[in-house]
Amino acid sequence: MNVTELFNEHYDALFRYLVRLTGDSDLAADAAQEAFVRLVERPPADRHPRAWLFAVATNVVRDSARARTRWFKLLSASPDRAPMGDVQPLPDAAAESAERKKAVRAALDRLSLKERTVLLMREEGFAHHEIAAAVGTTTGSVGTMLARALNKLAAELAPTSESLR
Repeated sequence: MNVTELFNEHYDALFRYLVRLTGDSDLAADAAQEAFVRLVERPPADRHPRAWLFAVATNVVRDSARARTRWFKLLSASPDRAPMGDVQPLPDAAAESAERKKAVRAALDRLSLKERTVLLMREEGFAHHEIAAAVGTTTGSVGTMLARALNKLAAELAPTSESLR
């Protein structure tokens, strides 16, 4: 029996078992996937692939739980070394940031494709000769194109008298 047939025949049952075992559908999907990856890499020698898949997936879940336990113990012992996420912005700051992003996106969309490409490639750290090759121009004209694109972008984003009220 090939892997596709085994997958079609056993994946749903394996996934259901793992969800019941772990209570976590994401972990169950990962463990089931890993079991089938191992099946492809090292197929079982015996003629009982279903039992083998369930055993491998159970071991994957067990290993994952052990790793999480070790990770939690290590972090509990040294909380100052725990990786920290960024502090979530306050709702008003998040709304303001979203508005700025929307305004910049709209301003970029009003640039020509060539101006937008030149500007964004520069922001990604491309050299003038690389930008010139990408947009089909000379290296000498890239600086001029960048200046024009930046001026247009600045004009689009400049506060108007209505936005200052």
